[in-house]
Amino acid sequence: MQEIRTPGMQHVVLSQKSLADYAPIAGESVIADIERLARPLQGARVLHISSTAYGGGVAEMLHTLIPLMRSAGLDAEWAIINGNDDFFTATKSMHNALQGMDLELTNAMRAAYLHANVDTAVYFEGEYDFIIVHDPQPAPLRTLRRSDGGKWIWRCHIDLTAANQVYWSFLRPFIEAYDAAIFTMPQYVKNDLHVRKLAFVPPAIDPLSPKNAPMDDERAAEIVRMYGVDPTRPLLVQVSRFDPWKDPLGVIDVYRSVRAEFPGAQLALIGSMAHDDPEGMEYYQRTKEYADEDPDIHLLSNLDGVGNVEVNAFQQAASVVMQKSLREGFGLTIAEGLWKGKPVIGGNVGGIPLQIEDGVTGFLVESVEEASAAALEIMRDPERAHRMGEIGREVVREKFLSTSNLRNYLRLFTELMEQEASESKSRMAKPVAW
Repeated sequence: MQEIRTPGMQHVVLSQKSLADYAPIAGESVIADIERLARPLQGARVLHISSTAYGGGVAEMLHTLIPLMRSAGLDAEWAIINGNDDFFTATKSMHNALQGMDLELTNAMRAAYLHANVDTAVYFEGEYDFIIVHDPQPAPLRTLRRSDGGKWIWRCHIDLTAANQVYWSFLRPFIEAYDAAIFTMPQYVKNDLHVRKLAFVPPAIDPLSPKNAPMDDERAAEIVRMYGVDPTRPLLVQVSRFDPWKDPLGVIDVYRSVRAEFPGAQLALIGSMAHDDPEGMEYYQRTKEYADEDPDIHLLSNLDGVGNVEVNAFQQAASVVMQKSLREGFGLTIAEGLWKGKPVIGGNVGGIPLQIEDGVTGFLVESVEEASAAALEIMRDPERAHRMGEIGREVVREKFLSTSNLRNYLRLFTELMEQEASESKSRMAKPVAW
């Protein structure tokens, strides 16, 4: 991945992808529907704006979504905003507060947040038909670029149900300047939010990416062995940032409970250190201390050379895939685990129940005790676990692949165009007052 640096934003250089390559997986009918929806949008200029080009689910999805938009005939780009450490410290606090933490919003944090967005807005260049702004970090851009044309869409990837009111009151006016807002599910929309159009789009995984492409068991075993894991022994895996909301300490507790019955069990906690997450290293250290030098607890990240292929291998080799989140906008790692044919244990929060049907494709849990019981149930009955995994893979194929994500965006673009045409026609039909 390369970036073209400009004073205001960095434009990400992306690989090429072809919709035709997805037809054998998603189905010919899905590709045909995408082509139908894209026909009236040929050549439309689309800009996605986010805070980082790597680390986390948003960046991962955009690395596939935008090339697929191009393959469908749209002129799509991706830019990331610039910001200093003060900006990213403020936006990390904003992320945590919007998910329910009781945090103070200081004047210095407001200033750092607004200054970075003003700087980005001043150097904003180009005319676009659709501008999609992802999450709170660049949210003020629409307010700061009110005279720009095109349809502006705010895409929220986090769970706002328990949002800190001070932070939400600060952010809400910026969101209400948009033409539309996308949420993962209706429950995330605050009652006092007034946006002209709402859309609900679940995130999605790329089945052809190195993280999700087919990998045989032998290759997966070779890779995990390189990181000190014994592929012949039971393995619990959680892939997520080192973040209190992901509850890695609780996952360690689950592992310790499981060891009472399966003393050979191992645990791999795999995270990615992203530049917009200044707390990541601090929480990694806290998790490391909690692991207490247990040789069967493996804390791994991109700093250890663990990338998409390695994550694929660990999920493929896992006896149990977990996502024991305490808050979770969606949790792409759940869809990834299901796609590998594994039942997944997930916290019964946010967007996780959209993906896991309790007792059918995995288990929804609300405590360490429930998670431990679910892990033991999976480990005791491998045949049932295999059946659950097969069902889960088909759920992902139907609902949570990148092709579904693209189709949902094309539908929204079409609806916004039709809405504008209808409003324009209505204005023309009004009698002139002399």
